[in-house]
Amino acid sequence: MPVQRLHTDRRLSEINIHNGTVYLAGQLADDFSGDIYQQTRETLANVDKFLAEAGSDKEHILVVTIFLRDIALHFEGMNRAWDEWAAQGATPGRTTVEAKLAKPDILVEMNVIAAVKA
Repeated sequence: MPVQRLHTDRRLSEINIHNGTVYLAGQLADDFSGDIYQQTRETLANVDKFLAEAGSDKEHILVVTIFLRDIALHFEGMNRAWDEWAAQGATPGRTTVEAKLAKPDILVEMNVIAAVKA
């Protein structure tokens, strides 16, 4: 079964679809000048956009890995945005870890794996 890749450049593909599963590259906010709440909301909006393009949505997310620059400082604000966004009754498996992200002003990054909607 072939792999479908969308938004591909020399470094990565934002969306990879294989055998009914969607794999998103690490998703970020569009604007890194905001606080964790704003960056999380933007990151989740990008997740929504790419999942829709791949034929999926947040109710079909299987697992999310969330990387926070400072878990002690940012966990509460990230969770506030997450709780507003998450599909109640269809929340995915989730892991949240502290990580040294690519740039100092990036506060959150998310990796998402989802099922394609039937």
